[in-house]
Amino acid sequence: MRRGNAPPRGPVGPLGPLGAALCGFAVLGALLGPAGTAQAAGAAGGAADDGDRDGLVMVLDSSGSMAGARMTAARQAVGAVVDALPDGYPTGLRVYGAGKEHGCDDTRLLEPVGPLDRDALKQAVAGVRPKGDTPIGLSLRKAAADLPEGGRRTIVLVSDGEDTCGAPAPCEVAARLAGQGVDLRIDTIGFQVRGGAREQLECIAGAGHGSYHDAPDAASLVRQLTRASRLSADAYRLRGRRVAGGTGATGAPALSPGQYVDDIGPGETRWYAVTLDAASTADLAVTAVPRPGVRAAYGDGLRLAGTGRYPLTCGSDAAHFGQDEGAMVIGGAVSRIPSDDRDGACDKAGRYVLSVHRTSAAGSDRARWPLELRYGTERPFAADATPAPAATRYGDPPAALTGAPRDVEGGTGFNDARGLGTGIWRDTLLPGQTRFYKVRVGWGQRLTYSADFANEPLLEGGSTASSFVATAAYGPGRLPLGDASGASQRRGYHGRPLSVGLGTVPVTWTNRWVAGGGARGARTAGEHYVAVSLGPGAAGLARNAAVRVVLRVDVTGTELAGPEYGASARGGGSAAGDSDGTAAGAPADGGAFMTAGDAVAVAAGGAVALAGVGTVVLLGRRRRDGA
Repeated sequence: MRRGNAPPRGPVGPLGPLGAALCGFAVLGALLGPAGTAQAAGAAGGAADDGDRDGLVMVLDSSGSMAGARMTAARQAVGAVVDALPDGYPTGLRVYGAGKEHGCDDTRLLEPVGPLDRDALKQAVAGVRPKGDTPIGLSLRKAAADLPEGGRRTIVLVSDGEDTCGAPAPCEVAARLAGQGVDLRIDTIGFQVRGGAREQLECIAGAGHGSYHDAPDAASLVRQLTRASRLSADAYRLRGRRVAGGTGATGAPALSPGQYVDDIGPGETRWYAVTLDAASTADLAVTAVPRPGVRAAYGDGLRLAGTGRYPLTCGSDAAHFGQDEGAMVIGGAVSRIPSDDRDGACDKAGRYVLSVHRTSAAGSDRARWPLELRYGTERPFAADATPAPAATRYGDPPAALTGAPRDVEGGTGFNDARGLGTGIWRDTLLPGQTRFYKVRVGWGQRLTYSADFANEPLLEGGSTASSFVATAAYGPGRLPLGDASGASQRRGYHGRPLSVGLGTVPVTWTNRWVAGGGARGARTAGEHYVAVSLGPGAAGLARNAAVRVVLRVDVTGTELAGPEYGASARGGGSAAGDSDGTAAGAPADGGAFMTAGDAVAVAAGGAVALAGVGTVVLLGRRRRDGA
């Protein structure tokens, strides 16, 4: 049995061979002094939910070279996109080259960015008559002004040639626009292009924190424009109060229990502080949300660490994408679990500091990553109560679920995860996307699920392409869960049938003191999260815009009324419920616990899909009255 506060390695992240999560927690009480509640509240600032201000503008080449069959294909592609976008998603349309035969000022906003109006967009593109020049640089500058301020803003440019006006230079415009903030992405689609035109569009995408997509025919134009637009509309919905992480430990803002948003640049370190008592468990989760599919190197990711007064390190680790197909959600979590005798160096009451560092290769995308931080505390078990023994065995696998699947659409992240119960569910995944689901699991119950991918129609020549699928699971507080069933959480994907999944041990309060294995995270009843990811490289093999996946979700075991030894069975079915706030294990702030998500997202696939979420748990000594 592990004793003291030495941190064990966390599980491999779900989206790829990501490492364990990168979070660190350190005691800095003597160095920084006590933190007051006023400071904690002031650091949080106002509430923020940038999803309400997201927007997409399509910029369509309508120059003379697009006349005839090319414009017919473009109209069909725009029609397919608006049919696929979510209801009400802010969408606009700008064209260039359709107003006059010659003119480098010829760019027009046909449909302003506003709640999606499918009929208006289709009518607008139906009236376009290609005839003029190709002022790409000016059109990009105007398109950025068309978008709302704040939120996730996306420009999708479709062109069949390079800029014919020269000034302003398109790549320079893209770089200037992208340098103005964390929220703008420029994707480009080359429709039947080659040579200099393709190089220019690739340059625009690279400078604009976006991706280039090649469309050699009408069908691929529909597919690529749909993918780019849907990835914008389905972007991770951040939620929390704004906070600016400090540049060092002494300037770290104090956080009170809750959820926060920040951002981090390449090579940057952000610092945050919390004040803990000597008895409660504390969970801090960090999720980083890069734009899906942008340039990323194998070793890019997060590194979290804590340092103390001597200096003292209470925990550290690192999580990396573990693949170079493109960036995805990545994250991690750290927990302070006091030992029974409260004599550990990391058991003391006082000020603790978390540092979050972003590693980035020179050739990787330089955009700042949004961060979502979640901090929660959990009251200790009552002194006169005896917790149930730790549950460390998976047991016999449940019988396979059979029947027809029901269609669902997973959430963009933890905040809007789609609720599922026991059953069979069908969804789709875009290349580079992670879908999130939540399942209620009670005391004494275990979660088992699989994500099954069937034969997928392949592109011509796509049989030589490859990608990956991955999955990860998280407990309340977004604590990464280890697999105890022997299932694969990440596998290479070639369009042929395969399955990834995970099975947990029963949820038991004393699992928190188990050193290693799959039991450590399964320590709190309530909402559990499932993330499933598809690698960005799947765009090179799948003929359809999205790939189909079937989820088989099962919650087994008798649900107990509480975490105590000898707890009675809970009536009302097998679905698990959240803690009622009165028993041990309930959040002290009445809210949920924190954990990183893959994504850091790591939520999606076995290792890298969500970009590898891992966790470092600062394990305390096991309670004397525990199992």
